[in-house]
Amino acid sequence: MKHSHFRPLQHGPQGQRGVVLVVALIFLLLITILAMSASGTSLMQLRLVGGLRSSQMADFGAESAARGAEWRLWTASINTPLACTSTGPNCYIYDAATPNTVVDTFRNSPGWVPTGGTTYSAGTMTTASADKTFQLTQDPVYMIEDLGVEVPPGLGSQHESGQTAAGTGNTSVDSHVYRITARSTGANDNTVRVLETTFAAKAN
Repeated sequence: MKHSHFRPLQHGPQGQRGVVLVVALIFLLLITILAMSASGTSLMQLRLVGGLRSSQMADFGAESAARGAEWRLWTASINTPLACTSTGPNCYIYDAATPNTVVDTFRNSPGWVPTGGTTYSAGTMTTASADKTFQLTQDPVYMIEDLGVEVPPGLGSQHESGQTAAGTGNTSVDSHVYRITARSTGANDNTVRVLETTFAAKAN
C-alpha cells in the first residue's frame, strides 16, 4: 500500500523580503514628498510674514515722517517762517507750468529716493529698538510743497482767513495748502512706502 504525501507550496523568505522592501521604499518616497511640501509651505509662510512685517514698519516710518512735516508747518506758522523756493530743499513752490524734476522723481520713483527730501528723526529709526523688534534700514524723509493759497471754489478772489490771536480782531491771513510726500523703507531696502497728504497752514 502506497501512501502519498502532499507538501503545501511555500514561498521562500527571500521572495517575501523583496516585496516588503519595495513597499517600504514607496512609503518612504511618499513621506519624503509630504515632508518637502510641508517644508516649502512653511518657508513661504515665513517669507510672507516677514514681508508683511517689513511693510508695516515702512508704513510706520512714512506716517511718522508725514506727522513730523505737519508739525514743522504748524510751528513755522507761529515761529520761524518756512522758506519755500523753487529749488527747496526745505519747501518747494509748486508750479504747474514748470514741473520740478527733483520733486517728480521724489514723488513717483518706485525705489528708495531720498534726494530732495528732508530727513526725519535722523538715526533714531535706523537704530534697533530696545526689544529688537523695530529697525529701519534708512531714515524716513519727507518733502513739502506749497500749492498756494486755499481758495474756496467758485468764490472769486475770496480766501480762507481768520483771527491769529486773542484781542487782535479779525485779520485777513492767507492760509496755504501744503502737499507732504513722505518716504520710508522697512526692514530691508526692497520695501518702500510713499505717503502723501495735504495740510493747511498760515504762510509767512
